[in-house]
Amino acid sequence: MTLATALPARSTLVDRVVPRSLISDAALVIAGTALVAALAQVAVPLWPVPVTGQTLAVLLVGASLGAARGAASLGLYALLGAIGLPIYSDAASGWSVLVGPTGGYIIGFVLSAAIVGWAAERRWDRGWLKAAVTFIGGSLVVFAVGLPWLSYSLGGFGLPNDLQATLVAGFYPFIIGGLIKAAIAAALLPAIWKAVERNDRTEA
Repeated sequence: MTLATALPARSTLVDRVVPRSLISDAALVIAGTALVAALAQVAVPLWPVPVTGQTLAVLLVGASLGAARGAASLGLYALLGAIGLPIYSDAASGWSVLVGPTGGYIIGFVLSAAIVGWAAERRWDRGWLKAAVTFIGGSLVVFAVGLPWLSYSLGGFGLPNDLQATLVAGFYPFIIGGLIKAAIAAALLPAIWKAVERNDRTEA
């Protein structure tokens, strides 16, 4: 018996319903990118950072696909938007967006999906409390990358970019929405897991 067969596989939600292969992995990565792109268009316009459905999609993609595929999906999202596909919020695109005030959030999506996916591979998406901690943490990761980037950009525009000004521009308006999105994900993923496991018991 090898080490690989002795250790349990770190499966995610999609691994329970989609056979694992290179082709399926590629398709799931693309599907994750498409989901983020779609929810990015659900937006409340604010400057410099709009309120969008992207973070919810990032959490769902990371938890469903796992660390590697989740990060790849969000990396593909960042790349395709940068080279011209209108998939960023408000159908925006281009390198100017990626290096602009919101670029740090887009890069933060990649890290967030990886961390949420890592936690999901260790079953943190299967109960509400652990899922809530995971998804709130994943949301905070986005801000951890996005806020310093935003501060630098605000300074480049000649605007106040001290800590308070940065939080007012890029954190405070999103607290309630972020908690709601984390709660939605924390309710949805465990519910889907229960349905999948119930179906497995029925088929057995």
